[in-house]
Amino acid sequence: MCSLPTVIDPATGRITMQAGFVGAVMMPTDLAQRVKSTLDFRGLAPLPIIGHPRARMWTFLVRSDIRPIGDPADVARLWQARVVVIRDGDIALPSPAPDTLMVRTWVSPAISKFRPSGAVILECVRDCLPQSSSR
Repeated sequence: MCSLPTVIDPATGRITMQAGFVGAVMMPTDLAQRVKSTLDFRGLAPLPIIGHPRARMWTFLVRSDIRPIGDPADVARLWQARVVVIRDGDIALPSPAPDTLMVRTWVSPAISKFRPSGAVILECVRDCLPQSSSR
């Protein structure tokens, strides 16, 4: 659905997709809300976002156009902010069935084939992070 290459585990009902053409950027909710507000202001929508309420994290589903980050200071800054880029492996999606544990939910559901650029999401993340004292 919505061009997400999903599979359903028949034993658990868990819905996943293999990262590849679609990737993800995961970050703490407070940072993600600032990023989303900035992107909404720029008119970049719809943004497919998965919430992880118990972990207080959001995952933006993105196009896999993020180049490896060469600057170690930039990598450290994103790591310290708990920003994770998912290029490989499984991405778990919210289930349409009621989730009593509130593990995953749609903050903003995938409603079309549109995925924002992962590079643009990371750029926005960097803009929303506090500036380091060495700059």
